[in-house]
Amino acid sequence: MNLLSVFPLNVFVDRFIEGGPLFMSFILICLLLATTFLIIGFFHLKKDVAKSKKMNNLASEASILGLVFGFLGSTIGMITAFDTIESMGDISAGMMAAGLKVSFLTTVFGLVTFILPRIGIIILKCLQKH
Repeated sequence: MNLLSVFPLNVFVDRFIEGGPLFMSFILICLLLATTFLIIGFFHLKKDVAKSKKMNNLASEASILGLVFGFLGSTIGMITAFDTIESMGDISAGMMAAGLKVSFLTTVFGLVTFILPRIGIIILKCLQKH
């Protein structure tokens, strides 16, 4: 029995690797940056509102960048899938579905990277207004 199979995060790790480690890593870095900027923004909320607003803006930019990386990875994945289909000729519907699924994994992760920090950004903006 594999030790990692016990943890429920194994499903996410499998999807991460399946989506392509390069773009998924870029998106993960954007998610971590946005989260870090939000934490710093909340920390400086009472002490330095200008720095809190700056961190809020940086979190917004990092989340948008993660979304764009997701769409870029998906587009490149689709082009790669269509190139493979073109070179193979006739393929089954199952193979087509598998290729489309893999190409959309980066889009989903990019959307999650956009939506989760966006919730924190909205909360921080509401708290910044006196």
